[in-house]
Amino acid sequence: MRTLKLDGQSKCQVIEAADPVPGPGQVVIRTRVSALCGSELGTFRGAGAATGNSGHEGMGTVIRIGEGVTRVQVGQRVGASAIAGCGRPECDACRQGQSTWCPSLRYFGSMHAEQFVTAETACLPLPVGVPDEVGVLITGDGLGVPYHTSLKLAGADIRTVAVFGLGPIGLGNVMIQAYLGRTVIAVDLLPERLALATRLGAHLTINAKEQDAVQAIKAATDGKGADACVEAAGVPQTAQQCFKAVRTAGLVVFNGEQPAVTLSPSDDFIRRDVRAVGSWFFHVGEYPAMLKLFQDGLPVAKLVTHAFPLERVREAYDAFAASTTGKVVLTYGA
Repeated sequence: MRTLKLDGQSKCQVIEAADPVPGPGQVVIRTRVSALCGSELGTFRGAGAATGNSGHEGMGTVIRIGEGVTRVQVGQRVGASAIAGCGRPECDACRQGQSTWCPSLRYFGSMHAEQFVTAETACLPLPVGVPDEVGVLITGDGLGVPYHTSLKLAGADIRTVAVFGLGPIGLGNVMIQAYLGRTVIAVDLLPERLALATRLGAHLTINAKEQDAVQAIKAATDGKGADACVEAAGVPQTAQQCFKAVRTAGLVVFNGEQPAVTLSPSDDFIRRDVRAVGSWFFHVGEYPAMLKLFQDGLPVAKLVTHAFPLERVREAYDAFAASTTGKVVLTYGA
C-alpha cells in the first residue's frame, strides 16, 4: 500500500509500505478520505516522523478484522476516532461512551495511508447519505472538538461567543455556535480565515492586526464582554485576551494546546467570578448527536475548502500550512 512519510523541514513523500495486519480487537480500514489537522504542522515543519505519520482523522471501509471483533464487519463504512477506549464492560468511562476518559485509552494514527489499523471501539458506522468528507469530520476531531466544546457552552445565559483563532477548530466552533443561535464574534489575523468565519455564520469578525480585539469585543457588547470566549489559537497572548474579553461571571474554554500561560487568580478569576475549562477531543458516545446535527442541517461540508489526492500531499500540506484554508482533506479514490 501507499502511505505518507513526513521527512521534516516541510518535506514529505508517498512511499510503499506493508499492508497493516489487525491484532485482537482491531480492524484494518481501506481509506477513502483522511483530513489534515493543525496539530500535525509541528511534525511537518519540524523533525518529521521516523515511522508512521501524524494522520489521525480517517474514514473508509473495513477490509480485515482481528480476533474477537464483533462490533464491525468487513465491508462496513466507518469513520475512526483517533482515541479508542478499552471497551471492557467493567470500565465506567467506556460503558458511558466516554472514550477519552478511559484510563486505558489508546491512540491510533498513521491514517494518511491507503490502509490503516485501528481498534474496533474507535469505529463509528456511517449511514448512507453522509458524504465521505462529512463522515471524516463527524467521526474525528474536525467536528468532534467543536461539538464537545459546545457541551461546555450549553447554558441559557450564553448568548454571545467570541472565538479566538480561526483554524479548522476555531471555524468549527463558529459554525456550531452560529447554528445554535448564538451571536458569534470571530478573531484572527488573516483576512482569508475571517472571510471563512463570515461564511460559516460569524456576526462580527475582528482582524487583530488592525484593531484591539478586546476593545472591539467590549464595544460590540455594550462594554460588558462576551458571555463566553473560546481559545482556539493555542497562543498564550490570545488566552490572556480571552480573560480580558469575557464578561464578569463569564466562561473561557481552552481548545488550543499551548505552553504555560501567566494568569492572575485574583484579577482573572476571583474578583470577576470567571470560570475556565478545558475541552479535549470528543467522546465516541457523542457521535450520534453529531450525526443528528448534520442530518438536521448543520453545514459540516462548508468546513472543507480543499481536497487533494494522496499523490499531491505536499501541495495539501503547503496549502494548509499557509493558514488560509479551512479543513484540507486527502482522497484515495473509489
